[in-house]
Amino acid sequence: MLRQRVITALVLLAILLPALFAASPVPFIALSVAMIAAAGWEWARLNGVTGAAALATGAVCGALCLALWGLGAVDRPLPGLWLASAAAWVVGGAWLIRGGVSGWPKLPRGLRWFVGVIALCVAWLAMAQARTFGVNFLLSLFMLVWAADVFAYFFGRALGGKLSAGRKLAPAISPGKSWEGVWGGMLGVLIVGFVWIGVDQRWDTGSASLFTRLNAVGPWLLILACLFLSAMSVVGDLIESLVKRSAGMKDSSQLLPGHGGVLDRIDAMLPTLPLAMMLVSVAGAGA
Repeated sequence: MLRQRVITALVLLAILLPALFAASPVPFIALSVAMIAAAGWEWARLNGVTGAAALATGAVCGALCLALWGLGAVDRPLPGLWLASAAAWVVGGAWLIRGGVSGWPKLPRGLRWFVGVIALCVAWLAMAQARTFGVNFLLSLFMLVWAADVFAYFFGRALGGKLSAGRKLAPAISPGKSWEGVWGGMLGVLIVGFVWIGVDQRWDTGSASLFTRLNAVGPWLLILACLFLSAMSVVGDLIESLVKRSAGMKDSSQLLPGHGGVLDRIDAMLPTLPLAMMLVSVAGAGA
C-alpha cells in the first residue's frame, strides 16, 4: 500500500508541477478541467447515478468549465459570485452537517446532483482565477488547506478529547475528527500565513500570496480570514464524508491508487477556493 501511494504521488507530481509552473496559466487550467470532470463522475456515483449517466456528469462538469473559460470568466472580477458561494457554503454547510448522514438521501437526487456540479464548477473557476493571479498566490491557497489538514491530524492525535472533555466534532459523520484537531489546524494556518508573508517580503516570489494580500488590508483581516478558511476547509471535508457514508463508500473512487479519488483530495478545497477569492475581492486586495 505504501509503495502504491508513493508511486501515485510521484506520477501526480510529474504531471502537476510542470503545468503549475508553466509560464502561462493555460496548462494548469486545462489540467484542472480534467480533474473537475473526474470529480464530477465520482460525485454522480456517490449519489446513485451510475454507468453512462455518471460519465455524462463528468462530461457536463468539464463542458461547463470550458464554457466559463471560453466566455472569459477566468479573467473577469466576480465579487457577486464569490459572495453568493460564501453564503451558500456557510448556510448550506451548517444545515447539511446538522442534518447528518441520514438527512442527505432525503434530498431529491436531482437536487443533490445539481448542487455538486455547481460546487465543482465554481471551485474550478476560483482555482483557475487564482492561477492567473500567480503561482505564489495559488500555492499559498493550497498550502492553507494542507496546513489545516496536517496540523489538525497531529493535534488530534496528540490532544484529541483532552481539552474538550471528550466531545467529538461530528462523531456520526467522521468519528476521528476532534475539536482539538480543528483548533490545531487553525493555529497551523496562522503560523503558515505569517511565515509566508515573511518569505514574500524577503524574496521576489513573482506574485503576492493570499496571506500578503489580506495582511495588506490589516493583520486583523489576515487572522480572521485564516480562522474562517481553516474552519470552512473542515466543513468541506465533513460534507464529503457525510455523502460517502450515505452512499456506503469509503473512498469517492479508486482513480488515484492508494489515495482514493479526486474528491477525496479536493473536498476541503471546494469551499475554501471560492471563499478565499471572496475575501480578496471584497477586501479590494485582488490583482
